[in-house]
Amino acid sequence: MPRVKANDININYDQQGSGEPLILLPFLTADNSCYAFQVAEYAKHFTCISVDLRGTGETDKPSGVYSTELFADDVSAFMQAIGIDQAHVMGLSLGGAIGLWLAAKYPEKVKSLSVHSGWTKTDLFIKTVVEGWQVMAPTLGSVTELVIRGIFPWCFTPDLYANQPEYIESLSAFVRSRPSQPIDAFIQHSNAVIAHNVESHVSKITAPTQITFGRHDMITSTRFAAAMTDNIPNTELIVFENASHAPIYEVVDEFNQKTLAFLQRHSGSSVSISTHN
Repeated sequence: MPRVKANDININYDQQGSGEPLILLPFLTADNSCYAFQVAEYAKHFTCISVDLRGTGETDKPSGVYSTELFADDVSAFMQAIGIDQAHVMGLSLGGAIGLWLAAKYPEKVKSLSVHSGWTKTDLFIKTVVEGWQVMAPTLGSVTELVIRGIFPWCFTPDLYANQPEYIESLSAFVRSRPSQPIDAFIQHSNAVIAHNVESHVSKITAPTQITFGRHDMITSTRFAAAMTDNIPNTELIVFENASHAPIYEVVDEFNQKTLAFLQRHSGSSVSISTHN
């Protein structure tokens, strides 16, 4: 996979498909492969660019304090480095939080924004859950095992576990097949989640914005909807009735259909990929 220098780090990414650029921002612990079930469909219509954030995958993992705003700065610099002036931007959970910062701070770079299971400002509930994960990670000695044993139950409904245990096992195998995030990098990322606060900036977002939640999500429930729909000028809200925090895996066909429809509605000639580096 290609790597490019941006914002003083080497950023790894994957590119598939053709059409207008669509940048996919991963969630906590994940690398660029996390939207595999979406890219399979999106790449028929868009140039899908899936990145490894700083501290994940094959991207550099420098020491220091990470923040969702810093991740957005990285993505902005990454876009410039690979010659993208403007793109559609999508992210789930942490990826959605980064997307909010990117669209607020660099509105000219975002043609449409898709925020799935996102939130504007971390509350006590999210902080408590994530601090629990921070305790579990060194105890288990593996971020991969933390994801499967500690984070998955927050991402999927009990019904999915009860009715499709083989699917849960296949998702576990998929996670185990990917590079495991170092524990110290996970702590840096999860601290960024705990500190996340873009609430006073979302009114600067000019891109049409799709906001989705899973009905059964507890981490980023619909309690965060109004902070976005009331303050971002052009939004549409979708709730997936049979999903929790990760509809990208729980209701794949419905998720892909509704999100791709939004992306296609907001496609047009104004998006460009520069020929210069």
